[in-house]
Amino acid sequence: MDIYEESLRLHKKLKGKLEVISKVKVKNKHDLSLVYTPGVAEVCKEIAKNPQKAYDLTIKNNTVAIISDGSAVLGLGNIGPYAAIPVMEGKALLFKEYAGINAFPITVQAQNSFEIINLVKNIAPVFAGINLEDISAPRCFEIEEALQDIGIPVFHDDQHGTAIVLLAALINSAKLAGKDMRDLRVVINGAGAAGTAIAQLLLCVGHDPKVCEPVREIIVCDSVGIITKARPDIQNNFWKMRLANITNRNDISGNLVEALENADVFIGVSKGNVLDPLLIKRMAKKPIIFAMANPAPEILPDVAKKAGAFIVGTGRSDMPNQVNNVLAFPGVFLGAIRARAKTISNGMKIGAAFALASCVQKPTTNNILPSSLDKSVSEIIARRVEKVYRDEQKQILVSHR
Repeated sequence: MDIYEESLRLHKKLKGKLEVISKVKVKNKHDLSLVYTPGVAEVCKEIAKNPQKAYDLTIKNNTVAIISDGSAVLGLGNIGPYAAIPVMEGKALLFKEYAGINAFPITVQAQNSFEIINLVKNIAPVFAGINLEDISAPRCFEIEEALQDIGIPVFHDDQHGTAIVLLAALINSAKLAGKDMRDLRVVINGAGAAGTAIAQLLLCVGHDPKVCEPVREIIVCDSVGIITKARPDIQNNFWKMRLANITNRNDISGNLVEALENADVFIGVSKGNVLDPLLIKRMAKKPIIFAMANPAPEILPDVAKKAGAFIVGTGRSDMPNQVNNVLAFPGVFLGAIRARAKTISNGMKIGAAFALASCVQKPTTNNILPSSLDKSVSEIIARRVEKVYRDEQKQILVSHR
């Protein structure tokens, strides 16, 4: 029996991976009066006087909504909200297992940005955070940006979780290769949710005190070729033009062949088997390869190593150096919820990446990140995220005096 058949049998047996468990046992009328009417009326009045008390008196204290429309699930594409439920259930399970956070899967029978934005705004009162999941680009950008003012953190994990773990992997890989992050020439293959977020975060790295400047250069490729402001097909594409305006500062044109000439890092968030091993030979010394397409990476690690790759990471758990979002999102939300943050800033994301990188004290070429089963990582990230948020708030207060 392979893993797919085994998983199917497990889900059929359990009929889902989640259940609601009460914190209070109702054994008599007194218990009932405490948890429901009439006693609960006093709790309601307290919250009505001060809505912030919902954090102290209700499930809002530690609960996240996982929102998906099923339009970009795993590598399966637009399979819809019903088929997305097992993945969102799995995500909720990981929130609980890794960070002790209650999370509830909400899949939406709509693939319209306005409808999803409106839905999230209307259900926000009961949650301490919103995890957007498996929503296709560019709607994922529109939805996330429109929800940054609802008073609780909204975080699209396909974008930022991937970017945080990738940055942590790159921090340790650059150390091993003896390369300064500021000197890196990076090529990202894939201009969707993950590729865009990775580019944006790598260009913000300079905001961390440990790094004076962001990486030297980023070139992003999509299915057509290198993204450049001169490309006619993106002139009316707001999101790709915005990406063009912050990357490829030397206006290189062409495709992946030209992009990888003397590059230090290849980051694949595209599709399987698109990186020819001959292209690795065109890269700079000690090339770093992150081939994160699933289930088939852009190039297999043994093939990449044979072609001269110094470090290879993938998204797969059965290969070395797995770049997995579970290393980031539980700790990021835990820290943000503890701080009662209203948003998750770039500084918080970068802090999370450095905290994650620090979890491997002596990285090697086959061990640049902690195991995706290491649940202690969440607490380390949470402490850093909470500290960064509080420090940022202090700076804002000082600047307004």
